[in-house]
Amino acid sequence: MENLKNTPLLSRHQELHALLAPFGGWNMPIQYEGIIAEHKWCREMAGLFDICHMGEFLFKGDIEASGLEEVFTFSVKSIPVGRSRYGFLLNENGGIIDDLIVFRLGEEEAMVVVNAATIDNDFAVIQSRLKQGTSFTNISTATGKLDLQGPLSRQLLAEKFGPELAAIPYFKFIKTRLLGVDAIVSRTGYTGELGYEIFLPAEKVAELWDLLLADQRVKPAGLGARDVLRLEVGYSLYGSDIDESTTPMEAGLGAFVNLDKEFIGREALRKQQQTGLSRVKAAFQVQSRRSPRHHYEICFEGETVGTVTSGVFSPMLGCGIGIGYVQPEIATLGAQVTIRHEKVSMEASVVELPFYKGGSLRS
Repeated sequence: MENLKNTPLLSRHQELHALLAPFGGWNMPIQYEGIIAEHKWCREMAGLFDICHMGEFLFKGDIEASGLEEVFTFSVKSIPVGRSRYGFLLNENGGIIDDLIVFRLGEEEAMVVVNAATIDNDFAVIQSRLKQGTSFTNISTATGKLDLQGPLSRQLLAEKFGPELAAIPYFKFIKTRLLGVDAIVSRTGYTGELGYEIFLPAEKVAELWDLLLADQRVKPAGLGARDVLRLEVGYSLYGSDIDESTTPMEAGLGAFVNLDKEFIGREALRKQQQTGLSRVKAAFQVQSRRSPRHHYEICFEGETVGTVTSGVFSPMLGCGIGIGYVQPEIATLGAQVTIRHEKVSMEASVVELPFYKGGSLRS
């Protein structure tokens, strides 16, 4: 535990008797009251997540002249100011170095938000692809981030900070002042519910955490509930479901790739598109309450055809759910597979994503 990084909220988590564990090089809260209770609260009320471990980079300059336009699988210059866009940073083979979101802060200013475990590598890769002299800064340490997620999140933020926060559309954000400092409030998240990501100086995170938790409609939620929430709506987790050996096409995320623009990895993806995929991501629903786990085998007609990359018990569906990679012909809706691990065996059916369709995300 000595080498793990801590967020500014470590003492708050300890006071709440959170279960802390390593995640992406950080000492993070996995649960407080319990994963199922926190999941339920987020689906029905509002859950508060410490996401200060995520990385943030600040770009300033000419988007095209700097080379930033060719770094990601999407166009940065076409993002309107005040909007954000999800996509990928790829290697030459089309493998996913990271999935990320770019926030267009101004005509010549953008913030890149990346996963915790990949901060240093992402920064080095992006910087290496930019022209010399471009202003590109790692502001992760100075930046705090809280996610307020759940159907009551809009009402809560509007009551505490003003009605302009209630007017933010999905995947848009505003620059504002919170607790006397500059902040960004974005209508984005990772739960499938109506929610907001709040960026502000790291030294102000504890004050905002305390303010929000003082409301009885808000409860803290850990990474355990976050994992169940995101899998129920089919979101991929970097390091489990996607990584440098996986392409966006294999992961069913081709919608976030613009093959009409230049970016590193484009030719590999075009070739893959022409030759066809040898494996694809498949979602499956277990015919019992048993939970599939990471690395369990996926079997079809007695043969092992893949492995589970993510699996949990879904409180919303009352059964086990999971995703993994198999041959395209097996990833057909209704296909019957068996999930196995040592003496554990469970029958499952291939289904479409998302597993859970009743969230308040676009409310």
